[in-house]
Amino acid sequence: MGETTVTTLEGQEEALPQPVADETGQSVVHRLRTPRRPRLWFEILLIAVSYWTYSLVRNAVPEQRAQALRNADWIWKVEHQLGIAVEQTINHAANSVTWLIVGMNYYYATLHFVVTLGVLVWLYRRHPGRYAATRLVLFSTTGVALVGYYLFPLAPPRLMDGGHFVDTVMVHQTWGSMASGDLKNMSNQYAAMPSMHIGWSLWCGLTIFALATIPWVRVLGLLYPTLTLVVIVATANHFWLDAVGGVLCLAFGYTVARLWYGALPHALPRVVPSQGRPGPLLPTRV
Repeated sequence: MGETTVTTLEGQEEALPQPVADETGQSVVHRLRTPRRPRLWFEILLIAVSYWTYSLVRNAVPEQRAQALRNADWIWKVEHQLGIAVEQTINHAANSVTWLIVGMNYYYATLHFVVTLGVLVWLYRRHPGRYAATRLVLFSTTGVALVGYYLFPLAPPRLMDGGHFVDTVMVHQTWGSMASGDLKNMSNQYAAMPSMHIGWSLWCGLTIFALATIPWVRVLGLLYPTLTLVVIVATANHFWLDAVGGVLCLAFGYTVARLWYGALPHALPRVVPSQGRPGPLLPTRV
């Protein structure tokens, strides 16, 4: 930091420090944007509080049943015009194979959380320098989804009037879905757009594909959101276009992370610099 000098009445020069307000502000922003080793207790608390807040806000959105059903009819009509309205065919075909649809029901109810948490733990342990940026993508994706739930209430296909879709959880009495059965009163039934099953699974898949070094693991990463897309349609929980909404939310999440960190998460350093000696934030190849 430079200094200037002034001459006093006695003819002596005194050093005066330069203003540091701008420099201080820039250093704070720099520290916030510099990847640091995540702290386990803080991450557990942050994830728990964030998911609780997300669930609270999502379920606090008024269940506008009439509007949600009208929007579902509109989505269904648009998909017919686009020639992609095959959800009912897939739903009935999967439901005719009991072991398949039961497996899909449990897939829908569990992997959404298990795989997402698993990827977060893997990032925490193996890619600490990329953890915060990748977590920011997930949080931003989930946050903007709340706007969709509020602005565009949408009934899932299984709740459409005269849609002739099968609610596979109700029919096969499988447990765990917040969308059907005894748990349905704990979840907003008309928050189908965008699909966070797609948003989260695609986040998992792209993260694994970008950072894993074992080829078959990278392939599994890409298969996971693909299978999830089939499952959300086969169980009549979402339309195809709900998945498009989830992809757009994820794109928003990556944009936020790119703007904040100056690079996409996978391009950031894998290992964080030692505390007290922050190094340059340079992109690195996996």
